[in-house]
Amino acid sequence: MRDARILQILFLGTLLAAGAWLRDFSLRPSQVALTFFAGIATQVLCARTRGLKRIGIPSAVITCLSLSILLRADTLWAHPLLAASAIGSKFLIRVRGKHVFNPGNLGIILGLLLVPGTWTSPGQWGQDLAFTGWFVALGTIVTCRARRGDISWAFLAFYLGLLAARVAWLGQSPAVFVHQIGNGSLLLFAFFMISDPMTIPNHPRGRIVHAALVAGFAAIWQFGLYRPNGLLFALFLLAPAVALWDRLWPAPKFTWQQNALQGETHGPMFAIRPRPDIPARPAGTAGLDSLVPGNIASLR
Repeated sequence: MRDARILQILFLGTLLAAGAWLRDFSLRPSQVALTFFAGIATQVLCARTRGLKRIGIPSAVITCLSLSILLRADTLWAHPLLAASAIGSKFLIRVRGKHVFNPGNLGIILGLLLVPGTWTSPGQWGQDLAFTGWFVALGTIVTCRARRGDISWAFLAFYLGLLAARVAWLGQSPAVFVHQIGNGSLLLFAFFMISDPMTIPNHPRGRIVHAALVAGFAAIWQFGLYRPNGLLFALFLLAPAVALWDRLWPAPKFTWQQNALQGETHGPMFAIRPRPDIPARPAGTAGLDSLVPGNIASLR
């Protein structure tokens, strides 16, 4: 399977079904249906308007799944409105041919800030060990397939390191740390949101720096300012910095098709002068045919 998005759609669809069936997500089927209708229609309309050959339906489906899994609303119109806004942003807010914000993350932030009656439920997955194992296993498969697992593991290393330091500094029991690392929402964010290849730095060094900044900002937001949804706001507010990392550490832009060309490089461009044509053989000198034994004897 060349396109890693197909695996991600299968896994996110499974998580949505499991959450709605086992965790009582308080999500109506009509909300999910309207979200997909609005999201896919927006993707098709924007792609046609820009004359793109590839419509990108899988990307729209992933955004709709993310909004359905992570966002809750009292109304029927909130999810489809946010899905259309998030997907439309991919075509409107771009830097050097790359969209700036993770669409799912942007849709959730817009809902929390602008749409009354919307909220997130970070504890909806609980600390179930089975769910934790499934998140890690499925997330590892998807991120490795997309060749972007480094940012997921780097983010977890930095963020869990900060959590461990805080627990030690406050003199809390290790059980507090174990309780925090089993959070399903944290693992969902690490493997299915911050790892979006289209909105993270192209170079591995940039991805590590970006993961460290998101982890640090989220910890300050959550434990220093005592504000909720620290992970989501950290990813949203630091998204514009990705263009800077691409400028500092140029690397080929990601493409979803593994066998496709790597795309343009973001960063300083260097012109390569073509070398002047070198004559295959200077006039008056012997060629390869002179190496035939009979001809060698004649040259002596």
